[in-house]
Amino acid sequence: QVQLVESGGGLVQAGDSLRLSCAASGLSIMPAVFAWFRQIPGQEREFVAAIRWGGGSGYYADPVKGRFTITRENAKNTVYLRMNSLKPEDTAVYYCALQQLGRSDYNVWGQGTQITVSS
Repeated sequence: QVQLVESGGGLVQAGDSLRLSCAASGLSIMPAVFAWFRQIPGQEREFVAAIRWGGGSGYYADPVKGRFTITRENAKNTVYLRMNSLKPEDTAVYYCALQQLGRSDYNVWGQGTQITVSS
């Protein structure tokens, strides 16, 4: 069974940086895409960034372009989200997700990690 475990969340001040990690276990076949989403209480979960496991650079939601960077370390089955110049509106629970080969949806999700950015 594939599992995702996020780490790296916390409380920071506006302008600070953080790096989230998402470690995958139980992978028998390499996934197609890894992604990060976030959810603010009372709002729908929104896409943040994604990267293809097989190669290429990431793609981003407009609110985080130029500030966030998604990378992968295939040997460790781990994806990272580097977040710079954090803003209070980045406060949310951040989720890692993956899309397995042959699927069109993100079908495996982590438990989420809270990021709180104070002004």
